[in-house]
Amino acid sequence: MISHVIEQSGTRFVRTVSIDQRQYVSRIEARSDPGLNPNSGWWQSFVRGSHSTSTTDQSRKLSVVDAFCGSGGFSLGVALAAAALGYTAKFLAAIDTDPLALAVYRANLSPETLIPASTPTLVDFHVFGQGAKVEFGYPPELMKAALSKLRPVDLFVAGPPCEGHSNLNNHTRREDPRNHLYLTAIALGVALDARTILIENVPESQKDRRRVVQQSTVLLRSAGYEVETETFKSEELGIPQRRARFFLLAAKQPVSVVGVLRQIRHALRAPATPISWAIGDLLDCEGDTLMDTSPSIAAANLERIDYLFDNDLYDLPNDQRPFCHQNGTTYQAVYGRMHWDRPAHTITTGFGSPGQGRYVHSLKRRLITPHEAARIQTFPDWFSFTPDEIRVSRKHLHKCIGDAVPPMLAYAAALGAIAAISEA
Repeated sequence: MISHVIEQSGTRFVRTVSIDQRQYVSRIEARSDPGLNPNSGWWQSFVRGSHSTSTTDQSRKLSVVDAFCGSGGFSLGVALAAAALGYTAKFLAAIDTDPLALAVYRANLSPETLIPASTPTLVDFHVFGQGAKVEFGYPPELMKAALSKLRPVDLFVAGPPCEGHSNLNNHTRREDPRNHLYLTAIALGVALDARTILIENVPESQKDRRRVVQQSTVLLRSAGYEVETETFKSEELGIPQRRARFFLLAAKQPVSVVGVLRQIRHALRAPATPISWAIGDLLDCEGDTLMDTSPSIAAANLERIDYLFDNDLYDLPNDQRPFCHQNGTTYQAVYGRMHWDRPAHTITTGFGSPGQGRYVHSLKRRLITPHEAARIQTFPDWFSFTPDEIRVSRKHLHKCIGDAVPPMLAYAAALGAIAAISEA
């Protein structure tokens, strides 16, 4: 059994994670608003910049490889989960095709190796058959010597591109060639001889016409892994954002993962938090940095924002929208104003445009800033998206933030993966 309890003790919050008879205790300095429940207080203190410290010996190392890593939201969640269970995460390799995202990852997570490469070029594999009879034609093989030296790893994580599965993709949804990258991620984890494999994607990935999730499950079981899947909803974990993510967790036998993700989902269940929880202290933090300024927008969109505020509206009426976004051809949230007392809609790379979602600030006549978007994504203030050694454009900054797995969400799933290792 897994339990996750947070209590307040003076000026600190104390977290106790229990796995059967073992307990792991950590603390964080309180920087939260008064009156919050301890769970909300812990995480609000975290996003505002507090670092947790563990009273448990953390001499145990957890070796991790992250593919499709982006700026590091998934890995940050892994590091937090590892620390909560008495480990220190050691990131052996970070893999991505985006050199600027890798630079952000390096500045914050200090991986031993950066691999700026397309994941399919790193593993050789072939799949035969269909459905329940699918199988690897031969054991997946690593194509890069630097990766071969890392085997075996404790945890392999990957967030292959989700655009091909997304309901926002009206062109190649369910049949997008990028969906095959899910299988590539699985093959790379097997080739790395990973003790555990954790894959993140949108829930719609289960509906792919090639049945990549179902094929992956069969392939992993044939390679000696036990497999568990679960969908996590951010708002049910106390994250100030509506975002559902599907996780596949596999562990090499005799490690068991049966029921682990479900236990974690129930143990971490928390009331939904509004965006005011995330950005309420930033109302007066508008500055001249890229992180703390909202993007410039066209005059027509400024008029639309004024219309929302002048009429006390949160959804822009149809007749105020561009013609291409009228008459049911777009989502209602587009051009919308955020609700101060509700979780945000999903933060995407398009949060710098009112025509791509509900990204108008609740109380200010502007779009949210990158700092506010990062907070809603549950990145802490100490995580730097603009490290000194690189020059980041606004477009790329939005990509790094919007593409990321929210660290709080990654923490939940990774806690399950690492708990399985701990119980072995």
